Amino acid sequence: MSTRDGGDVIRLLRMRLHALNDLALTLKHVHWNVIGPHFIAVHEMLDPQVEAVREMIDNTAERISTLGGSPWGTPGVLVSERTWEDYSLGRAEAIEHLGALDVVYTGVIEDHRKAVEATDTSDLVTQDLLIEHLRQLELFQWFVRAHIESSGGKLSTGPHDSEEAAAGKAAQGARGKP
Repeated sequence: MSTRDGGDVIRLLRMRLHALNDLALTLKHVHWNVIGPHFIAVHEMLDPQVEAVREMIDNTAERISTLGGSPWGTPGVLVSERTWEDYSLGRAEAIEHLGALDVVYTGVIEDHRKAVEATDTSDLVTQDLLIEHLRQLELFQWFVRAHIESSGGKLSTGPHDSEEAAAGKAAQGARGKP
């Protein structure tokens, strides 16, 4: 791999590292702030996801180091370099958090897919790492969606443009309101 390609991959992985660190913190935040009738199911579902994402973080940081870069995992760097807003829900019903988490997972997965495409010819090792992440991230999103999806495959969150909108629609769907 050329030095230029290596630098491009390091920059790409740096943003994936930020996204995964943010996701792990968000999942833990939800774990602590979920309430309601589905509390225990969601609370217990999230810890294994946090652990798996933390492993993804470690693997990503080690790949950056392997390529000659320096992985920055500090909160200040994450906040200053990220391109997304902070998670917007605090203490809320499980179904609301699940609607919002679906939005979070969609963003992380879409950006991981773009990173996979960007490494298609430059770094197949990094691409393989990202594909493995996607396998788990998509599985976790499926777990989340199982709570907000009808038997016909329709998400109660419907079309949305924000975590708050998805959370509100999920709550309405849980109450049987369209």
